Amino acid sequence: MDSKQQRADLFAKWSAAWRGDGLYQADNRLYLQRALIFLFLAWAMLCGWLEQAFPLVTAGFAGYLLLYPHFSEWLCRLRLCSQRITTMQASRNLLLGDSLHLGIAIGLTGLSLVPTFYVICLLVFYLVLRKDIRYLLPGLCLLVLGCSAGLLFGIPPSLHTPVATATLTLVGLVLQLGLLAWQLQQQNQKGIRLQQEVTAAESRHNALARELAKYLSPQVWQMVFRKTATDTALKTQRKKLTIFFSDIKGFTELSEEMEPEDLAAILNGYLSEMTIIALRHGGTVDKFIGDSVMVFFGDPQSRGARQDAIAAVSMAIEMRKHMRTLRQRWEGMGVHKRLEVRMGINTGYCTVGTFGAESRMDYTVIGREVNLASRLESAASADEILISGETYTLIKDEIMGRDKGQIQVKGFSRPVSIYQVMDYRRDLGPGRSYLARELPGFSMQLDTANLNLEDIDDVVQTLQQALEELQD
Repeated sequence: MDSKQQRADLFAKWSAAWRGDGLYQADNRLYLQRALIFLFLAWAMLCGWLEQAFPLVTAGFAGYLLLYPHFSEWLCRLRLCSQRITTMQASRNLLLGDSLHLGIAIGLTGLSLVPTFYVICLLVFYLVLRKDIRYLLPGLCLLVLGCSAGLLFGIPPSLHTPVATATLTLVGLVLQLGLLAWQLQQQNQKGIRLQQEVTAAESRHNALARELAKYLSPQVWQMVFRKTATDTALKTQRKKLTIFFSDIKGFTELSEEMEPEDLAAILNGYLSEMTIIALRHGGTVDKFIGDSVMVFFGDPQSRGARQDAIAAVSMAIEMRKHMRTLRQRWEGMGVHKRLEVRMGINTGYCTVGTFGAESRMDYTVIGREVNLASRLESAASADEILISGETYTLIKDEIMGRDKGQIQVKGFSRPVSIYQVMDYRRDLGPGRSYLARELPGFSMQLDTANLNLEDIDDVVQTLQQALEELQD
């Protein structure tokens, strides 16, 4: 029973080796190329023997060459299935064995010119097709060795080639070159298809990346995709940050009066506008909680604690100014309730990095300084920006603040000094560049620092028209 099983296993292994199954997948194009090379060479040698130009040993070796490519291919597959050699070793053995046999063949033809040219050309093309140029020198050495061995049993060297033998050899060479060109064309088309698939996959990847980028702050997105094995930018660490919180006063009441679709349009528009302003000032948008926005400055990129604080307060001032534009837009949409933003800012040491479970991580900031910024936002009045004493110390040279004393904050044992942000110092006093005023039926914003020269005439004309309307 064991003997029958062994014979069955051996037969199955031989069959798999011949089919190219298992570890070795046969390259049928190269197999066909080898078989045709030896087929035409064998026919040329037999034709030369019939023309009495080559000895009988040449004809005998030609018959052997008809079987050699098939037997050597099967033997390599068998050894591969037995895991005795690797695919690279099998390819190398076939190449070197072919070089030796081709050398013996041209030696037995007495170095006949046309068969020798045929063998050398096809050997080089064979190496190119297999992409084994590194074996060119060993292959040529074996070719010369085989040629020397063949001369010992063949005829004296002669460059003469019989007409029929030369014709058959040249026909074989043309067919071989045609087959080689076809194979190279197939490889080229396959490469083009692969390139197209890679391009399509890259396009899908970029589209997916753009969609996923909407769920992360751009700074965090870049750090995730550019980080290396030694990158520690997203690891948890202690840093001095400036944290910003804001929400819309009156939004809860508005949500009870409007349809969800209209409310979503207003909220998404507001958050989009605020995000653009935050990114323009270099802030990292942490999260949205309903109509609330949380932004922090100082990670993953920092310009220093002072510049981070100035950027945060500058962002808050621009958001407050932009709310006037948004209110006009919302009024045109039928929202007559006055929506006003309130903001809180604090600076201090926080823990920033990735938090969460292995399957769901969140890049955020935690600590008592974060809680203080949130408490300041809750304590702020409509269109008011409250900042802590720590933040005011960093920004007071550029931004005017009003001392509002101290307040008792939940979670803090001592009262906290707070300041109300007024405006940039350059925009206060007679030389100010920004002027804004809102009344029922009247709204105006004038920012001369950002006003283009070509637009000044339009502004003057608009103001003159407004004055004429009021006078009438």
